[in-house]
Amino acid sequence: MSLESYMNQIGQQARAASRLLAKASTQQKNMALFAMAEALENARPRLISENAKDMENGRIKGLDSALLDRLLLDNKRIDSMIEGLKQVAALPDPIGEISNMVYLPSGIQRGQMRVPLGVIGIIYESRPNVTIDAASLCLKSGNATILRGGSEAFYSNQAIAEAVTVGIVAAGLPEHAVQVLNTTDRDAVGMLISMSEYVDVIVPRGGKSLIERISKDARVPVIKHLDGNCHVYVDDEADLEKAFAIAMNAKTRRYGVCNAMESLLVHSAVAEKFLPKLMAALQEKGVSLVGCEQTRAIDSSVELATEEDWYTEYLAPKLSIKVLADMDEAISHINKYGSHHTDAIVSQNYSKTRAFLTEVDSSSVMVNASTSFADGFEYGFGAEIGISTDKIHARGPVGLLGLTSQKYIVLGDGHTRDN
Repeated sequence: MSLESYMNQIGQQARAASRLLAKASTQQKNMALFAMAEALENARPRLISENAKDMENGRIKGLDSALLDRLLLDNKRIDSMIEGLKQVAALPDPIGEISNMVYLPSGIQRGQMRVPLGVIGIIYESRPNVTIDAASLCLKSGNATILRGGSEAFYSNQAIAEAVTVGIVAAGLPEHAVQVLNTTDRDAVGMLISMSEYVDVIVPRGGKSLIERISKDARVPVIKHLDGNCHVYVDDEADLEKAFAIAMNAKTRRYGVCNAMESLLVHSAVAEKFLPKLMAALQEKGVSLVGCEQTRAIDSSVELATEEDWYTEYLAPKLSIKVLADMDEAISHINKYGSHHTDAIVSQNYSKTRAFLTEVDSSSVMVNASTSFADGFEYGFGAEIGISTDKIHARGPVGLLGLTSQKYIVLGDGHTRDN
């Protein structure tokens, strides 16, 4: 079968499955999720052995340690995948929810009903656990999904896909509700993002170059985030002990994640008191520092930051630091250089924090909390399918609600329109 024929078959199967999933009961969907969890448990040895093939291929190809870490499937991560399925099953089902019902002067009632998007195509790299996150969220929200994982995780993803199908079929749902492409041909991505007759939304998860390419070439709407250049601003009215803990957590909890702090902004009134202790602690953990002239005046070992540094998502133990005159300058810096992902202020001044919340143009804005909290699980959504920096439809961590839409419903009792 040619690649084009294969992709058309995948699309047709997904569209047919989406019609059946849209009317599946919450009980059926939850049964499928629990059955998928059981199938993963039973497939544990196979998952680990297939992942070992991917790990070996990755080492041969020279993948760096961070990518190999993302690729690894061990017992702890399989446990996490199983737990994730159970958590999604425990979440309220949004499908069929009716809201905003009102009587209108004509006598009809108008409201909105939450419905699935239809067929969701998801393109992602490295992490095989994304296969389960995506499958569970799409299934619970009544959507069929077509998954295209990275070639580096091919064997892992195929093994996970087998377990997913076993669970879906055991619950009496269509076996093509979740389909993982069984090809590493890059042309499959180009076809998937052009299949507007079968696919309703594309969600890319991966590096900036992948997401830029998908956004540029797709003929299907895209839910995306390009990068996570996150900031923490330490105000002159901050509790500096809180600020220290927040900054350390935001930067050093994990380096290769999109919610890690990449730039630290500090009010000039507290910079000399706050920065020496923080910079020493960061350097002790191996974090490389670059900063503005005022930062270097406090610690001459810090390299001078370039204009490019302020725009950069490092995804590494590196941090840029800038000393600023006031909060307005911090907000301007964030809105200019940031990626509209997640930004935080540390301050005890209520009026300032309210202004920061209002004026910073990001999908998550935080007060006295680490940017690390920008995550679907932490927000109570269960697994997430990504963090969107778009402004239309879904914004921020995309959980079940982000994978649904609303349609208007009208209730009458023989009503007709007179004019």
